[in-house]
Amino acid sequence: MDLELVPVSAPPRDASGSSERRQRTRLVPRPSAPFRAPPRPAAAAAHLAPWRPGSDTRRAAVVGRGAALRLESSAAFHSLVIRDGGMLVFADRPRGPPITLRARYILIHDGGELHIGSERCPYGSRATISLYGRATDGAAVEGFGQKFLGVGRGGVLELHGRRPRSWTLLDKTLYPGGLRYGPYSSEKRWGSRGLNLRILDAGTARVLAAARFDTHLRHGECGRLRSFLAMQPPGTVVAAAVGDSASRSLTLETRLLLRDRLGSAHIARLRHRQPWALVGILGGDQPSAAEDKREYHGSGTTGLAVARREFLTYDGTRFTVTAFSGWIKGVPHNGFKVEASSGIILHLVDEVTSWLPGDRIVVASTDYSMHQAEEFNLLPCPECKSNQVKIDGSPLYLHIGEVIDGVDMRAEVGLLTRNILIQGEMEDSCYGQNQCQFFSFDTFGGHIKILRNFSSVHLSGVELKNMGQQILGSYPVHFHLAEDVDERGGYERPTYLDNLAIHHCFSRCVAIHGTHGLLVKDTIGYDTLGHCFFLEDGTEQRNTFYHNLGLLTRPGTILPSDRSEVMCLAIRSHVYGNYVPVPSTDCMAVSTFWIANPNNNLIANAAAGAQDVGIWYIFHRVPTGQSEGQYPEGQAEYTPLGVFHNNRVHSNFKAGLFIGKGVKTTRANAEDPREYLTVDNARFRPHQDADPEKPRVPAVIDGLIAFKNNDHGAWARGGDIIFCNSGFSDNGIGLTLASDGTFPTDEGSSLEVTRSIFVGESSNFGSQGGQNSYWGKGANGEYRTLPRNKTFPIRGFQIYDGPVRMVKCTFKKFIPTVDRYSSAIGFFMKNSWQISPQNNVSQILMEKSVGLKVFFGRSGQWFGNNDNDGDKMSIFHDLDGSVTGYLDTFIGRADNYLLRHPGCLTVPCWNGVMCTGKFAQLYIQARRPENLTLSIARAAYHSHPLRLQGVNRGAPYQQYQPVVMLEQAYIIQWDGRAPEDIILYPINFNRGDWLHVALCYPREAVFQVVADIYQRRTGMVHSVKRYLAAPSRASALNGTDEQLFYFDRASGYLFVHLQAHEAREGHSYCSQKGCERIKIMAHMYPGDSWSCDPNPFLERPAATQRPVSQHPAEPCRVCGAPQVPAVSPVCLHKTSLSFLLQINDTVFLFNSHGIFFVVVDACSGAVVSRPEKFPSCVEGACAVLLVSERTYPENHNLCVCFSGSFAMLGYKGQAKPSWIKVLNHAGYRKAASLQHYVPLKLKEYQCPANADESLKFKQLMTSLTV
Repeated sequence: MDLELVPVSAPPRDASGSSERRQRTRLVPRPSAPFRAPPRPAAAAAHLAPWRPGSDTRRAAVVGRGAALRLESSAAFHSLVIRDGGMLVFADRPRGPPITLRARYILIHDGGELHIGSERCPYGSRATISLYGRATDGAAVEGFGQKFLGVGRGGVLELHGRRPRSWTLLDKTLYPGGLRYGPYSSEKRWGSRGLNLRILDAGTARVLAAARFDTHLRHGECGRLRSFLAMQPPGTVVAAAVGDSASRSLTLETRLLLRDRLGSAHIARLRHRQPWALVGILGGDQPSAAEDKREYHGSGTTGLAVARREFLTYDGTRFTVTAFSGWIKGVPHNGFKVEASSGIILHLVDEVTSWLPGDRIVVASTDYSMHQAEEFNLLPCPECKSNQVKIDGSPLYLHIGEVIDGVDMRAEVGLLTRNILIQGEMEDSCYGQNQCQFFSFDTFGGHIKILRNFSSVHLSGVELKNMGQQILGSYPVHFHLAEDVDERGGYERPTYLDNLAIHHCFSRCVAIHGTHGLLVKDTIGYDTLGHCFFLEDGTEQRNTFYHNLGLLTRPGTILPSDRSEVMCLAIRSHVYGNYVPVPSTDCMAVSTFWIANPNNNLIANAAAGAQDVGIWYIFHRVPTGQSEGQYPEGQAEYTPLGVFHNNRVHSNFKAGLFIGKGVKTTRANAEDPREYLTVDNARFRPHQDADPEKPRVPAVIDGLIAFKNNDHGAWARGGDIIFCNSGFSDNGIGLTLASDGTFPTDEGSSLEVTRSIFVGESSNFGSQGGQNSYWGKGANGEYRTLPRNKTFPIRGFQIYDGPVRMVKCTFKKFIPTVDRYSSAIGFFMKNSWQISPQNNVSQILMEKSVGLKVFFGRSGQWFGNNDNDGDKMSIFHDLDGSVTGYLDTFIGRADNYLLRHPGCLTVPCWNGVMCTGKFAQLYIQARRPENLTLSIARAAYHSHPLRLQGVNRGAPYQQYQPVVMLEQAYIIQWDGRAPEDIILYPINFNRGDWLHVALCYPREAVFQVVADIYQRRTGMVHSVKRYLAAPSRASALNGTDEQLFYFDRASGYLFVHLQAHEAREGHSYCSQKGCERIKIMAHMYPGDSWSCDPNPFLERPAATQRPVSQHPAEPCRVCGAPQVPAVSPVCLHKTSLSFLLQINDTVFLFNSHGIFFVVVDACSGAVVSRPEKFPSCVEGACAVLLVSERTYPENHNLCVCFSGSFAMLGYKGQAKPSWIKVLNHAGYRKAASLQHYVPLKLKEYQCPANADESLKFKQLMTSLTV
């Protein structure tokens, strides 16, 4: 057996004063190990020798040939090397003390094995690997660094702890303080003399009224007190406390009233300055009241009289009401508290019996700020159900536990505790060269690094804390150039990370570098620096991220894309010269999932809060870092997307999902001084086999949920990309689709969104605090958190470039306010780029809550002058009239007379116009000069020209792309002498489509005009034909196949007939043969005049177009996204005193006072009773939807009294589902409105065995308004 304990010399401690001495690594020479020796299961080892090595941080331990050891007690070394077939196994003794192994580093290689538990027999005890040392201690180990657990060639690392449920979702909203209306606290000293009262709703814990009555000095206050109590309904909670003194003018009548109505035993004998407090039920008896008093002796200190009583809300939440009164050092004190009782119970979607008392959890933010994530410890909870836990703290923020408006906004709840812990030991504060200008805390944590040709690595049920370093390559878990780690790489058991909890770490979560085929499953990454789940060089493929949760992803310093604005400006050591980075474009891209190659799978993950982006697909034009040269230029951009299914993104600042952009792949130089790997431009254009010569392969984004992202729910640039079955809610902008590029740089692609829901302002009002910057009134007048700014123009679907399509989508709650615009459909602001007239929508459902369907912007804040080329050219096509109400209608900006005709309809609130017709684009390239403003007008509206600045992309030409109506005449002029070279491309023209174009030139100009077909991909030109000068304008414009132009020297206009002769397919801008074009080369003499008349087509009448109003659309019965639940909605609407309840196709009408019950079967969703009415004792109306188990309720004996509007979603049966809801509003308040999605056929309903199993995953949508 080869077991060595090698002492390591200890030089004097360093100047930093560290208690640990510097150590020098000594690796004992060893023979080569077999390649990938198969691991031996720990349980299969014939003889595991007990090992109790003790603690000596000066020793370097080696477990070598023939050593098979069972670590039975805690140990500490300078270092531990396991090699040459040596094996170390942690003893599993659940009743014994935990085992902790401390070392500066642990290295496993050449057949060495480290085991804690196994797949079949997870570790049941508690084990800790603790990596210690400062950055200034000792030398780094080549290839691994310092403070690490490393796996080299032939190494085996098998860590398998208990596998509790990693994370789930809230199933019931968690309110601040644990109560729907939050906790309440009030404390007064002087200025509160008399009786202080609080009135509460016992069913909701809401404080309804607060009042003070000076019954000490003012005689009339007793009458006011009696009147106040008479106004309160019986059964409300009353809390009372004396401030200073309340007895002198407190009449006997009033004392007796308080005794009888509140059940007070002491109020009748209340004396001068006597502290007294009571919590009771109005109309209750003495046993129901909690009451306390103290004697006042003139000493100035009495202590506090404290009355405290617990109550239960409608939805089962226990809360405590406290009243107190007393004197402290001559100062009167009184006050009230309303708070959830000790230990708030969380209702979760899944069974969590594997979560234990003492474990720690995190509840994600469901608001704009990721900083609203909150941590709690779990308490013992014998009363909890299998899907409930009790927490020891009180939440500060709102955490949603509901599906709202069809979008699942339920907060993620993650378990941070595992019974195997790997941690870094940390200093109390930052020190040395550890980026202390950015971080006040120590960031030199431990790290795990796995190199290629390891034998076996599987981690499950492991917690990693204080791991990672702000050093390139030192991450909590790092697969470094490991290549294929699944069957393709020869591994019988593919490598995986399963059920890890990575939290409070200092550099990423999981880094996959030059590694393929890794499975990362059920892993949490929480409160980390830099990109969390990280693909590094752009070569990483076939990796699968399944059901992982990342949240609170903060900026780091390692890469430009990791950095915040401050870091970006401060770190300039790798730029060229004096270049100053631009943070918004060079940096500020830190993401929870940084996906550097599209050929990876993301399934059921949640990106629940990053400083910048939740999931970012970024493209390396060539592989970077140590992977340089592994694929040809551009391959990643052409690679088809892996599976993207059912991922959630929320609480991110820039975007939930971002598809587009790349990284700079060249070093900083004089030509481009930016740092290597700075964020750069790229386009995603997936093709079969990553070959641009083969057909496009659509990238499908299926089931994305994006909500409460400050800027974008999702942004995608490229093509073809399809979003489907997705939900966008409460984002600054729900979804922006931008094309692969701008003509002529791409061959034409498309983007699409279908069967998706867009919500402007949901009932997720959010919470102040946690770095939420904006709090203001929503469209309904209630205060809420807001994205970006109080005035930011909210848009559901934003059109940019194109062509984009939207089909079968639903829009809800886009309502402008006095502070901001909010539109269902909008356009990219301050847009200089082209907009395609092939952008189209169909089968769109705009619900009644949409106040502004379309908005083209107006000059002012956010929109600037609203005068860029793309702003003016904004357009889309309403194919079926589902947006405009008119079939086959184009919608453009109101002042765009290139589109207008007499049959158009102006919509002032949209700043838009609806027109019929045929539209395409005219692409104009201009050279010598390249800085002119183009003026283009349709002959029929020559007095309303459109002026275009062009898009200067640094190319040696300027480009303009007006949208034009086909079969019309257009006039082009310039703000200077015409360019010498002009190229006209008819793009998006079908075969036979044409325009007549007149271009203004000096009258002495001489022309050469050529037609050809240009192949963008090859840069080749073919079918070259020279134009001849025509004898007349009519002959040049007659539309024959002759290539003719006509220059009218009298007017200064050159006339050409521009027509597409070749067929175009799909969304290509040009024909399959290439882009047809006309090139005009003009020779002009200095001093020539270029002034032309406004309209050379005066004799040509405007072509007639079909009026919009002649083709109204029929009502659309199949428009909009399918409802999230598979069962038809249940809705209750109020009109005066009439209530319409619709369940599937059955309609019930109520038109009188009372309480109405409807019973629905919880197993099938079927209505099992006709509505029944019960009288109430006051005017008003109530609605109750009772979801019942199979036994139908009989012999109701109900007497309920309500004072206003009441709505209830309840359950009859033994179970108490978390979706039970009750709203009770006073008569003067707004209607009670209740909406919820109710799951059918849950296990707790005890449905019959023969019930339809397909209903298990369906939901019943309920909406009650009274």
